[in-house]
Amino acid sequence: MPEGPELHLASRFVSRVCAGVVFSGPVEKSEVSKNSEVPFTCDAYSITATSRGKEVRLTLTPIEEEGEPQARPAGKACQPMDIVFRFGMSGFFRFTAGSEMPKHAHLRFYTNETPRRVLSFVDVRRFGSWEPNGDWQTDRGPCVMFEYQSFRANVLSNLSDRAFDKPICEAMLNQKYFNGIGNYLRAEILYRLKIPPFMKARTVLDGLLPKKRELPEVKPEQGQCHPHQDSEMSLSKKIKVKMESSDILDLCHSVPMEVINMGGKGYDPEKPDDYSMFQAWLQCYCVPGMKSLRDHNGRTIWFQGDPGPLAPKVSKSPKSKRKGKKQGEDKTDKQQGVKGEPPAKGIKKEKEGAQNKRVKSHSESKKTKENKRKGSRSSEGRKKQSKPERKDDAPGTAVPRRQRRRSMRTKSEKDS
Repeated sequence: MPEGPELHLASRFVSRVCAGVVFSGPVEKSEVSKNSEVPFTCDAYSITATSRGKEVRLTLTPIEEEGEPQARPAGKACQPMDIVFRFGMSGFFRFTAGSEMPKHAHLRFYTNETPRRVLSFVDVRRFGSWEPNGDWQTDRGPCVMFEYQSFRANVLSNLSDRAFDKPICEAMLNQKYFNGIGNYLRAEILYRLKIPPFMKARTVLDGLLPKKRELPEVKPEQGQCHPHQDSEMSLSKKIKVKMESSDILDLCHSVPMEVINMGGKGYDPEKPDDYSMFQAWLQCYCVPGMKSLRDHNGRTIWFQGDPGPLAPKVSKSPKSKRKGKKQGEDKTDKQQGVKGEPPAKGIKKEKEGAQNKRVKSHSESKKTKENKRKGSRSSEGRKKQSKPERKDDAPGTAVPRRQRRRSMRTKSEKDS
């Protein structure tokens, strides 16, 4: 799912490829999309983009020629328009030739040239949306990447909110306070600080300073054990030491900026299949050997070590997953609903394929058994119908009791 860094990379991509390009005509929406039409058409206009948290805003600006404003067919001059996009689960932008337009392009902006090119908003799963004449959502907080001081103040001044009664991993997905943080970012941030994901959010955030702290780097002397590596230290003391030396709100800013500074890697619109640098950067999210657990909202959180006191007692697993004990599963983790992290994407696909084959073969064998049962029942019915009825006087047949009594009476009368 695209998060704050991916939306910012998308805005930079749009501004770069659309620089100096003239667009023309109406904005076209696909027939299958349930989003609203964009009531904008101009003979010539330009496109620029900006981002804030998990939103991208495209600005369509009419280009005036010879100092005269362009006129629409109705006689009204073209006015600039802002379109705010939210990417959902799979949204992104593409800039291609008109003949190479992607299959799931649900909003299209055509250039004023021959052959025409097209800027497309592509959304395979169609959870994304756009809002013509829209603005940033008011219920979203400041951006963690580019409004850091406002973001920090917004969190620390609202710790009494009920949102911080929840586990820290769930509070970090609340866009009212953590605008731009998503599933992989929360896992990476909590992992670096060694904070259990199911600790109470208020406990983790309480005591942080309103302004960014500048802490001197303390290096251990030669032969001295680093306090973070003390094996005899309890979990609570380790967390306390980590919180004193690092700041979770600082990492909510710096970790997304690391993704942005990768040079367009990860969810790069120009290289959608190049995940090598992004995967190498990940330390916890979808990394083999890490644990995973469904939170109270059904979202999967990856972590290492103790999940924390607010962890769900039973993991919410998808219905499609088969029940049964997995190899290498720890008993204590099983009681808490924790499961080992699945392997890399290629191995995971192979396992899913093998599992689908097993399910398919199981269903086929089940069908054949049912067909055999039906066939045996029908053959038994035909045999019963084909059997001739036995006559009453046939040897070995059972005679009713009344008939035996009558026959005995008649026999005694004859003898008398």
